[in-house]
Amino acid sequence: MSRAWARLSLPEGWSATRSLRFRVTALVLLVVALALVVIGVAVDLSLDAQLRRDQQSRLDDRAARAGLLVAAGSTGPSLVESVDGQGIRAVLLDAAGRRVAGSEDDGPRGRGRPGGPGAPDGPVPVAPGGPDVPGAPDGPRPSRAGRDDVRTVALPDGSRLVLAVEPGENDGVLRRLRVIMIGVGGLGLGVVAVALFVGVRVALRPLDDMTVLARDIAAGDRGRRLRPERTDTELGRTAAAFDAMLDELESAQTRAEDAAGEARRSEVRTRRFLSDAAHELRTPIAGVQTLAESLVRHPDGDLERRERLATTLVRETRRAGALVNDMLELARIEDGTPLDRRPVDLTELAAAQAERIALLAPGLAVEVDGPPTTVDADPGRVTQILANLLENARRHGPAEGTVRIAVTVEGADAVLDVADEGPGIPPSDRERVFDRLVRLDDARTRDAGGAGLGLPIARALARAHGGDLRVVDSEVGARLRLTLPRPG
Repeated sequence: MSRAWARLSLPEGWSATRSLRFRVTALVLLVVALALVVIGVAVDLSLDAQLRRDQQSRLDDRAARAGLLVAAGSTGPSLVESVDGQGIRAVLLDAAGRRVAGSEDDGPRGRGRPGGPGAPDGPVPVAPGGPDVPGAPDGPRPSRAGRDDVRTVALPDGSRLVLAVEPGENDGVLRRLRVIMIGVGGLGLGVVAVALFVGVRVALRPLDDMTVLARDIAAGDRGRRLRPERTDTELGRTAAAFDAMLDELESAQTRAEDAAGEARRSEVRTRRFLSDAAHELRTPIAGVQTLAESLVRHPDGDLERRERLATTLVRETRRAGALVNDMLELARIEDGTPLDRRPVDLTELAAAQAERIALLAPGLAVEVDGPPTTVDADPGRVTQILANLLENARRHGPAEGTVRIAVTVEGADAVLDVADEGPGIPPSDRERVFDRLVRLDDARTRDAGGAGLGLPIARALARAHGGDLRVVDSEVGARLRLTLPRPG
C-alpha cells in the first residue's frame, strides 16, 4: 500500500532524477508546510469561535445593561445611545415593529430586524423564557430572537429594543490574522529551507567523502579509508561497512595476487621438475638401452663381459626405478598421505638410524646426544626422515668424519639437529636444497650425489606432521634442524 501511495503521490521518475539532498529537503519542507496549514486552520477556527463567544458575551452584557436602564426609567433615544457602540448596534421599535430610535443604516438589517432582508414585517417576536437580566429581577427581560447574535429587550410600553452585533467585525480581524499567518509561515518556510539545506549538506557530507574516496581508490590510491569517528549512526555504520568492504576487497586482491604468483612459481617449479626428471631419467634409460643393444649384438661374446654388462644393466634399472619411486613418494606426501600417529621416542629412533649408517659406512662416526623425547608422529615416516638426513650427511661429509645428532625440547616441539663436517650450505641455497632434483655440487658423480629428492621428501614429511625442516647456521659443515610436535 505504501508503494502504491508513493506512486500516486509523486510523479514517475521524480525521485530518480533528483539528488538525495533535494529529496530530503523537499520532503521536510512539504511536511512543515502541511503542519503550518493545519496549525493555521486550527488557529483561524479557534479565533473565530473565541470572537463569536466574545460578541455574545458583550451582547448579553449590553442586553443586561439595557434591562437595568429600562428598569431605571430610561427610554427612547437616550436608551439607544446608552447601549449602542463598540460593535453592538441598537434599534428601538414600537409595538407595531416600526423604528422609533436608532439610525436605519445602523440598524441590524439582515440580522433579524423587522423590515430587513429575509425577515417578515411586523413586531420582533420575543422568545419566551429568555434569560433574565442580571441585577434587574423585576425589570424587562431580554430574549433571543432565534439567533445567537441578536438580543431583544421588551419595554413596559410594548416597544422593543433590538441589539445586534456589528456585521463584519470578526471578518476584519480574521483577515488580518490570515495575512500575518501567511507572511510568518512563508518566512518560516524560507528559514527552514535554508537551515535544511545547510543541515542536510553537513549531514550528508560523509556520502560526498565516500564518493571522493571511491574515485581516489579507482585512480590507484588503494590504502585510503573513511575511518568514521562514530559508528553508532546510520552514516557512521555505512562508512564503517564501506571501509570493511574495501579491506576485504584489498585482502581478496592480495590473496588473488599471491595465489597467482604462487601458481606461476608452481608452474615454473613443475616445468623445472619435469625437465630435471627427464634429464635424470634420460641417463639411466640411455645406459639401459646401450647395454641391452650390446647384449643383443654380441650374444656369443665373452661370458665375463656379458656378466659385467648384465650387472651394469641391473644397476641402471634400479637407479631409474628408485628415481621414479622417489618422485611418486613425494607426490603422495604432498597430496596428503595418511599418518599412523602415536607417541614415539625420537631419541630412540635417531639411535637406531645411527647404527644403520655405521654399518653402511664403518669409517663414519655417528654421535647421538639428548634425553628420551616423545613426539606425536608416525614412527615409519620419522624413520624415513632420519634416514634421508643421515644419508645426506654421509654423502656430503668426509668418509672418516663425524655426524652429530642432538635432541632437545623447545616449548611444545621436539628439536633434532643433524650436523656434518662437509663443505656446508651457502645461505643463498638454504631453501633451494629443498626443491626437487636439486644438487648443489654439479661436478660430483650422480651415484655419490643422489637424485636430489631426499631432502624434499624429508621436509614434506615433517610438515605433514605439523613440524618443519630447515637449514640453520653452523660453524662447521651443514646443520639441518627437524622440529616435530610433542604429545598434548
